[in-house]
Amino acid sequence: MEFWHTSVLLEETIENLNVRPDGIYVDGTLGGGGHAYEVLRRLSEGGRLIGIDQDADAIAAATERLKPFEGQLTVIRSNYAAMKQELARIGVAGVDGILLDLGVSSFQLDTPERGFTYREADAPLDMRMDQRERISARDIVNGYSEGELYRIIRDYGEDRFAKNIAKHIVAARARAPIETTGQLTAAIEAAIPKRVSKTGGHPAKRTYQAIRIECNHELDVLRDHLDEMIDLLNPGGRLCVITVHSLEDRIVKTIFKTNENPCTCPADFPVCVCGKQSKGRVLSKKPILPTEEEIEENPRAKSAKLRVFERM
Repeated sequence: MEFWHTSVLLEETIENLNVRPDGIYVDGTLGGGGHAYEVLRRLSEGGRLIGIDQDADAIAAATERLKPFEGQLTVIRSNYAAMKQELARIGVAGVDGILLDLGVSSFQLDTPERGFTYREADAPLDMRMDQRERISARDIVNGYSEGELYRIIRDYGEDRFAKNIAKHIVAARARAPIETTGQLTAAIEAAIPKRVSKTGGHPAKRTYQAIRIECNHELDVLRDHLDEMIDLLNPGGRLCVITVHSLEDRIVKTIFKTNENPCTCPADFPVCVCGKQSKGRVLSKKPILPTEEEIEENPRAKSAKLRVFERM
């Protein structure tokens, strides 16, 4: 099946990446290769792009799409969490730019057998971005305690009905294991008051987001490795991160701000004595948002936000 994904904030990301023709760049979420294509198009023979993705379908599609640039392209199947190690393995110590486009691709959402969407009734529960991983959404839904389910739906889904949803999931699986997206969606819908589900969007949306984030450790990976990526940048290099929901955006905003101003001295100290040095500056004081035209063409771009950090 063909892998497709409309690259959000494409022009804005490439502009802010400030591509140098002879630079080395990393696309840590290669996907279908949309952002990578535009970077490679701007590189001279001395330039290079390393594309990383954990999804085998994405790797195959991007490799095919980017064939015209194969002399300047290195594709690695891995999680961007391993970026530092993967770059060291191929002899790259520093890069001139890194981009991340977080979230789920259109292909993953629209391919029923991947189990990411509540819009399919009979799809197997999966949600693994890397299908080599052992734990799937099915394992979480059927194996987590009611308290654990409540925690992830509350924290990652930000759903005010988290406690009731967790309760209904546990009750449903007691009758029979929850194997499909349809079974999970039915349990969630039963937990949401009808008056709310009619006006607040699909009642399963937030729970599916929460389970997907837990399944793929998305927030932990982002939180634990952004500092590392900033350290990989050469002077003047930039890190561009596109987020698709508030939890990711909050992490990026906080880590960028801390790297710009890491001083931990009390506010009333006349001079800094902690010795922590700024690593650079945040170029996007406010997130860069999609234009109305882009949202009209691609409604999934509506929640996207781009933040940019430049290394000193």
